[in-house]
Amino acid sequence: MGEAILKVEGIHSYIGKHHILQGVSFRVNPGKVTVLLGRNGAGKSTTLRTIMGLLSPSQGTILFKEKAIHHMKSYEISRLGIGFVPEDRGIFNLLTVEENFRVAMLQENGESRQRMDTVFDIFPDLKKFWKSTAGNLSGGQKQMLAIARPLVNRNELLLIDEPSKGLAPIIIDHLIDSINKLKEFTVVILVEQNFYMASSLGSDFYLFDDGRTVHHGQMEELIRDEELKKKYLGISSAG
Repeated sequence: MGEAILKVEGIHSYIGKHHILQGVSFRVNPGKVTVLLGRNGAGKSTTLRTIMGLLSPSQGTILFKEKAIHHMKSYEISRLGIGFVPEDRGIFNLLTVEENFRVAMLQENGESRQRMDTVFDIFPDLKKFWKSTAGNLSGGQKQMLAIARPLVNRNELLLIDEPSKGLAPIIIDHLIDSINKLKEFTVVILVEQNFYMASSLGSDFYLFDDGRTVHHGQMEELIRDEELKKKYLGISSAG
């Protein structure tokens, strides 16, 4: 299985006076899509923001490739090789698709241009709309742009927050296909409320409840465990 690329140990984080994360621990292994699951407000998105340095943990450690990153700035973490796709996508609506990619590049060189070929293989629509203003794209195309932008840099880990939010089922199926292709190039941590998407992509899962990680295992286990799904996700067998 190899050494974990990311180790999160006993993380506590606050937003203002609110104690959001109260002991989050998990590991992310190479070649996997690790899915963070739980009800709204369980702390999943806050975990991604803490990994990315947008929030500073008050306790605990975060190791990326055995390097401590929990006291680093966001731009320093990004330069180590971690990409982040926030829930609101974070694209520049007034810029073209091309300009969105150029802004995202840490360096524009032969390697980054070669990576663009990979992006076009995974997300062919982006090549078609290369000169289009990002704000004029459909919701699904905007999400594809948001996920694709970090690929122009040598990111070994990609954090993706709620990619299916607001999208039609057929677009979600396209996104599942695209993210499955990403596994060849980067390790993915996925926060996702849509259990169909999560279970289609995930290799490993961690369940969150009230700011804590409470259960983990392989996705096949969770798919079969109706009690766990009902308790922590509010999903019944009929749902």
